[in-house]
This record gives sequence, C-alpha cells and structure tokens, in this order.
Amino acid sequence: MSEQSISKNTLINWLGDGEELAVIDIRPVDDVGYASPLFATNLPADRLDAELDRFVPRRSVRTVLVDDGTEVARQSAERLKAKGWSNIHFLDGGIPAWIKGGLENLPTFDIPGVPFVQKVRAEKNTPVVFARELEVWKEAGEDVVVIDTRTTPEYEKAHVPGAINVPGAELLLRFADLVPSTETKIVVSCAGLPRAILGAQTLIDAGIENRVSYLHDGTRGWTDDGFDLETGLFEIYRPASADAKRFAEARLETFSKEDDLVFIDRSTTERWLADKERTTYFLDVRTPEEFAASHIPGSISSEGGQLLGVAYRTIAVRGARVILVDDLLGARARVVAHWLKRRGFEIAIHLHDFEQAAQVAA
Repeated sequence: MSEQSISKNTLINWLGDGEELAVIDIRPVDDVGYASPLFATNLPADRLDAELDRFVPRRSVRTVLVDDGTEVARQSAERLKAKGWSNIHFLDGGIPAWIKGGLENLPTFDIPGVPFVQKVRAEKNTPVVFARELEVWKEAGEDVVVIDTRTTPEYEKAHVPGAINVPGAELLLRFADLVPSTETKIVVSCAGLPRAILGAQTLIDAGIENRVSYLHDGTRGWTDDGFDLETGLFEIYRPASADAKRFAEARLETFSKEDDLVFIDRSTTERWLADKERTTYFLDVRTPEEFAASHIPGSISSEGGQLLGVAYRTIAVRGARVILVDDLLGARARVVAHWLKRRGFEIAIHLHDFEQAAQVAA
C-alpha cells in the first residue's frame, strides 16, 4: 500500500475530524448517476487535470480520489502529485470497498438532499398535494399555478402540463410577476422531493399569503399516477419587474429574520480568496444568463437552485468558506444561504451592482 492510499476507516475518520477535505468520485458520469454513494463531487478521471483546480482551489487540501476499484485512482493520484498536489490520496478499493457491508451508518461527504428535506418537512409540516388531487383541481378550472423549480434544461425535457419553470432560488424574486392574486393555489414541483419541498417552504417561510404546497414525488409522482408529462419550453421565468423586486424585498425581511447573515465587501472578499490557509468558493447564484451578461472576475456561475439540492456538485471541499454573489437586492443569495447554513455550510454574501458595472462597461 503506497503512502497515498488510504483505507475505508481512515476516510471515515477524515470525514469527521472537522478539517478541510475534498472527496472526488472519478468514475464516469453515467456510472455515478444522480449521486455518488459518498455524495461527493463527481469529476471523471479524464477531466481531472483540466478541472480539479476549479473544484479544489488550494492544492494543499487533503484530496481523496475514489474510483471503481481499479488502478485509475492510484494512477491519477500519482500524476497529480507530480503536478503539485501535495496532499493527494486515493481510497483503497474504491467504491466497491466503501459500500461493502452496506451503506447504513456510513458517513457521507455532503448531506443527502432527501434526508435533509424530510427533516425540514417534518419540522415545518410542509403541505403536500398528490397528482390526482392536482388533476381534479385543474379539471375543475380552479385557480392553481404549478411551479417547476428545476433547471430550465430539466424542465424542457419533461414537466407537469402547464407548469411554469422558476428555478428554486428565483422563487421569491419572480413570484409577484407570476402570481398576481393571493387566491391562487401554488403547487411546487421538481423531479422528486428535495427542490419541491424547499421551494414550497421558502414561500411559506417568506409569509406568502397564497395556499402553498408541494407535489408529492414531483414529475415521478405524476407519471406514477398515470398522467403524461409535457415537453418543451412552454412557460419560463422572465426578468423581474420593479413590482416583483419590491414584493421580494418585503418578504425577504420575514424570510431572513433569524438567519444571522454575514455580508462582506469587495476588499474582504479579495482577502478571503487570497488566504492560503482556507479554501473559499466565490459562487454567483444568479441565472446562467445573467452571469454570461456580466460577472465579477474570478467568480463561478453556480445557479442558486442547484446549490440548494446538489451542493456537492460544486462545493468539493468540506469545511470551506462559501461566498454567494448576487445583485444588490440579494434575493437569490438570501434564499440559498437560508438553507445551506442549516446544512452546516459557512456562508457569506457579497452583493454587487451589476447594472452600474454594465453601464460603466458600455
């Protein structure tokens, strides 16, 4: 066993020692599926050299590569060590060794989304609607809006007929433009549970007057009950109006009142990013379109709704600081911070005047 090889027991200890740690599942994307058994970042071996710096910004961080039990992780670790990764390791036996004996009572890198939202649902008693009940409402012509909180590509592939696509972090910002009446019933959907429950509870915690619920098992529950899904970009979010922004600003006071949020200025941001002793992620939680139009150099586009459900796909270092970048209203950053702080992440928010920056650039 080489000095870079670590055992399953060692990884278990490292996952609980409170120090910075990166765990990278280097198997092909199709092999990993929705999530690694470790709920660790999936970065296939053939992309490691080009992209690992993005996911693990400091090369001195303990980094563990996990493969399918072949020699790929060992070979990758040796290659990366030669390129300057001073604390690179691989799990002896890979995923087969990790799951041997079952996953019960094993720690994970990130908190799986389903258990987390199940706790939220139990604590908050989040209202639920089943597919057949929703169909009855629609057939009766009731005033009901279905909001799909997934990414636009996911929505385009298949969604509940008539649903409007509003990724989870955008809900408060866009709500008033989509739902002008407090009498409208709101049903929040995703593909399964996590983003729908968090979306519904976000609206409820913000004091939205409408009757809000989540769709049980989302699109999966819809098809399980024998209903067909719709495909295509039928109805998606649009730029928020001034009225929608004022509505969101007022509701954010209620939503964030107990969050103890940390806001940092540009000089603090730059100091944190330059800190050689801590890992800091600088994540822009606005929409991909907004990021493409204008962003702060060095920031990474990380759509807020995705961070809510699958943070491990972006945040590969456990124990890192996370700076969320948003516009001056900060609606998306506040929503993301609200939930990620409850999952143990160290969060700060940096607000930036993108409109003024665009005018200066022009």
